[in-house]
Amino acid sequence: MVTSFQYKDFGYKDATGSHMFRHLMPKVLELAAPIPPGTRVLDVGCGNGAICGEMLRRGCQVVGIDLSVEGIAQARRAHPQGRFELMEADDRILERLDEAPFDLVISTEVVEHVYAPRSWAKGCWSALKPGGHLICSTPYHGYLKNLSLSLLGKWDFHANPLWDGGHIKLWSRKTLTQLLIETGFQDISFRGAGRIPWLWMTMVLKATRSASLGE
Repeated sequence: MVTSFQYKDFGYKDATGSHMFRHLMPKVLELAAPIPPGTRVLDVGCGNGAICGEMLRRGCQVVGIDLSVEGIAQARRAHPQGRFELMEADDRILERLDEAPFDLVISTEVVEHVYAPRSWAKGCWSALKPGGHLICSTPYHGYLKNLSLSLLGKWDFHANPLWDGGHIKLWSRKTLTQLLIETGFQDISFRGAGRIPWLWMTMVLKATRSASLGE
């Protein structure tokens, strides 16, 4: 996982009306349903707390973690009824939070930014109770989208190496599914979000924690 000395705080803006609310949030809520009041939710990479706010409005008990000082500060101001902590995701999340296992872990648009995705996946797995669910998202990459980017000469725009804090890993449905299965998740569901099918902006996966951690 990204450690504090590797991380630069790039800041957050109000997400209302953005891709998050127009395309990604409905898919997250669809896969998370049903969400009864009292559901214990952990948002890994919560940013400014946009998703946490939606869960709090549904009566959930919500904890958000992030490595952004600014993001955590904004989340605390916007959603004082939630708990927000400056910390990374690894297999000691529950110990450091001093929390019981969660029913639901959400981690949107995070895994493409981390150097050690297995640490991120194990952190999400370890924070769940057996039978609990992970919902994660990352920009979608597949054959047709990659081909379109190549034919249109858009790779420098899409994956610009000059973008401070940009994406360092490009995930396909196959590779992200492989990571989750390797970690010990099962019953993996997929949704595309934004644009037309096979050219989606983002993919959203739901997975269930199995009884034991995969090797």
